[in-house]
Amino acid sequence: MTDSPVSVSSGPAPELELVDSHCHLDRLDLEALGMDLPGVLEKAGELGVSRMLCVGINRTELPRVLALAERYAQVYASVGVHPNEREATEVSVDELLALADHPRVVAIGETGLDYFRSEGDLGWQRERFRRHIEAALRTGLPLIIHTRDAAEDTLRIMAESGAGEVGGVMHCFTGDWETASAALDLGFYISFSGIVTFRNARALQAVAAQVPDERLLVETDAPYLTPVPYRGKPNQPGYTRHVAECLAALRHTTVEHIAAITTRNFNRLFKIKY
Repeated sequence: MTDSPVSVSSGPAPELELVDSHCHLDRLDLEALGMDLPGVLEKAGELGVSRMLCVGINRTELPRVLALAERYAQVYASVGVHPNEREATEVSVDELLALADHPRVVAIGETGLDYFRSEGDLGWQRERFRRHIEAALRTGLPLIIHTRDAAEDTLRIMAESGAGEVGGVMHCFTGDWETASAALDLGFYISFSGIVTFRNARALQAVAAQVPDERLLVETDAPYLTPVPYRGKPNQPGYTRHVAECLAALRHTTVEHIAAITTRNFNRLFKIKY
């Protein structure tokens, strides 16, 4: 690990500061973007996105995630195994603890339940989720939660396993207000991705307008879920700005306000002194 990660210059200081709370830098299609990774980070900085959290989804790719966080000062990392990832052996609590013992790791996950892509007996998903929660409780790190077509079981396991003791974020939230409210009651934050900018996302936009300022986060989930006006093109962390602009319109405020509150929330949730 490098002793002091480098920070890629973004030119003149932008008029606001945003944080992409969830992306996968190691999975970006740099050829399609027409940039190398330093170029992507520089572009993000020009758009006001000064930092980002690169999220781990399996053990194979985790070394690349950690290497990026070690190299670039504006990149943080998380460790976890995504609910749809099938690996030769299940990750243990002890292994998660060892992986999380890294100065650039700020969260456990992404973890959770996904009943959309996986079929059959999904008891293994639920047990994996519980192990991630146990690792979070033992490290004190917050959780990054993925849930799709599994809101009831996700919230039940979170409550039963004590996830509220460490908190975390419901990433790329697409649920209804009842689900958001239950997560908020457990002390979790709600993060919105480019999906909230889609024209057919009226129900989600109504939820986004209601989440309290102190629990709101923004993300890209890049390279996935590119926001309007770039839908259909490769996503990148700089497009967090378009998510923030959409939320500002929905909440009848300014993008500067959204940037200020979501950046403050990111620092508080992930215990980052910045």
